[in-house]
Amino acid sequence: MKEFKIEEAVGSATLPGASAPESEGAGANQPPPFEGRNLYLTDRALRSAAEREGAAWARQRLEAWGAVTGSAETYSLAARANRFRPELKTHDRFGNRIDEVVFDPAWHLLMASAMREGEHCSPWAEPRAGAQVARAVAYLMHAEVENGTQCPLTMTYAALPVLRRHQQALPWLAQLWVPRMLARDYDPRALPLADKTSALIGMGMTERQGGSDVRANTTRAILSSDGEYRLSGHKWFFSAPMCDAHLVLAQAPGGLSCFLLPRILPDGTRNAVRINRLKDKLGNRSNASSEVEFDAASAWLLGDEGRGVPVIIEMVQHTRLDCIIGSSGLMRGAAAQAIHHAAHRSAFGKRLVEAPLMQNVLADLTVETEAAIALTLRLARTFEADASEAERAFARVATPALKYWLCKRAPSVVAEAMEVLGGNGYVEESALPRLYREAPLNSIWEGAGNVMCLDVLRATRREPAVVEALLAELALARGANS
Repeated sequence: MKEFKIEEAVGSATLPGASAPESEGAGANQPPPFEGRNLYLTDRALRSAAEREGAAWARQRLEAWGAVTGSAETYSLAARANRFRPELKTHDRFGNRIDEVVFDPAWHLLMASAMREGEHCSPWAEPRAGAQVARAVAYLMHAEVENGTQCPLTMTYAALPVLRRHQQALPWLAQLWVPRMLARDYDPRALPLADKTSALIGMGMTERQGGSDVRANTTRAILSSDGEYRLSGHKWFFSAPMCDAHLVLAQAPGGLSCFLLPRILPDGTRNAVRINRLKDKLGNRSNASSEVEFDAASAWLLGDEGRGVPVIIEMVQHTRLDCIIGSSGLMRGAAAQAIHHAAHRSAFGKRLVEAPLMQNVLADLTVETEAAIALTLRLARTFEADASEAERAFARVATPALKYWLCKRAPSVVAEAMEVLGGNGYVEESALPRLYREAPLNSIWEGAGNVMCLDVLRATRREPAVVEALLAELALARGANS
């Protein structure tokens, strides 16, 4: 099997149009570009939280990743990947159905970089104490710069424990899928998995008529004589359709069940998954989200029929964690750019950062952002492999609670940061419009606010240990402001 190198496929990392030429007015009371900085070394709150929550051992790795994410090249690639959006090619020039999504080279280079870091797999590949926290820090820095590429990384990260849980019953998962999901090279080719060096996994639950009410799903799964299932129906939001497989929910004879749906079948033929169109989204433009139909598509059952929600909920819990991390990264990215602008821009005879009212605004942004980082990494620690039962109980209630609050706060924080930049923050040459369009998404994905509230209520009513763990956590802060 020939090793695939994305850099060789797309050419130089310096792409045409990735960065704009410096204007003639540069230096006329204009801040220098917010780039060429280390996002780890320049964030004291992030470093402190990482060390406090058990990831001090990853310092060198995180410093290196902070330099990559904060580089001028990464910011330029992020801008380009969102400017030149993915395109759907349903047929080739001979009229054959291909259902291919074509991405700008910037997307592929960003994906290759993040997979080398291990955002999709590192806690499972290196299951040591603090591995989840270290991965959360890396993911947060990525979120400060670009968010669309995080979708397939998140879903692969979240799918790994699910597939591992079923690999004893389905040995081919351990032989074929899990090793490629743990691989750190990026291989976007549409090939049978046996011919690839790595794999990405997506998730498909939402249908047109049900939305968050997945038990209303109408997609049907019929057991075939070959032991596989054939799925017929649709998914209304099917993100990252270029992934090698998706975990999907469908109605089997025994009830709602979870299936692994491959993109390319082992014999090299394309599975019967038809991409109808790509969503024209407010933000997250670099990433492809699609509407698909299944026409007796081949899939493999995970777990038992009728147990689809319990099987996939482990994946959902991890994707919700990433929504929280991502929103904290968005807030940090916006606040850092606001502080940078205020430190270099002057008005009325003084730098903006010296104006008392502006100091109040920047202080508010900083306090909220640092609080979000602290909460986020505290939560990430509860996902560690060696977490106690009390920690897991805290995660059960803290995950939906923080998903509700931090993801809902991100749009307001980003809007406030944009206002610091004034008109310069409202134009597309700035990164703030992209962050602003991105900010509402994590509140919507993986369950909107009311769904999170119901989840908290359900957990506290049914599981006494959850309430005890929450009260114990709150007790640690009692009197801390006195």
